[in-house]
Amino acid sequence: MRIEHLGIAVRSLSDSDDLFARLLGKPNYKQESVEREGVKTSFYGLGDSKVELLEATNADSPIAKFLNKNGEGIHHIAFGVENIGYEIERLKKQGFIFISEEPKEGADNKLVVFLHPKSTNGVLVELCQEKP
Repeated sequence: MRIEHLGIAVRSLSDSDDLFARLLGKPNYKQESVEREGVKTSFYGLGDSKVELLEATNADSPIAKFLNKNGEGIHHIAFGVENIGYEIERLKKQGFIFISEEPKEGADNKLVVFLHPKSTNGVLVELCQEKP
C-alpha cells in the first residue's frame, strides 16, 4: 500500500487550480468529472503521489455536503492497492467498516472504495486500484 493521493474539497475549482498551480509550481495534469458522484476533479502529480481537488457539481453530492459542514480542506486520503478485492476482505476481517463494499469506477482510471470514518479515527479513507 502507498499514499496514492490526498483529496481536498474546494468551493471553486478554477480559483483553487490557480492557487495550487502557483503553490506547486506546475499546472494540473488532468481535470475530470464523475457525474455519478456529482464532482469535478483536478489532479496534480507530486512524485509517486497526487493531490486531487474536488468541486461539487450539485447540491446533493457528498462534496457539497462536506463543504457545507466543514468548509474547504482535506476530504480524504487515498491508498493505492494492487488488489482491491483482497484488501476489502482483509480489512473487513480486521473490523473496518466500509461505506460500500463494492468497488466503483472513480476518477483517474481507478476502481475505488471508501472506509467509513467511524472505523478510521475520523478520517475518510479511500482504497484505489488502477483499472485493468
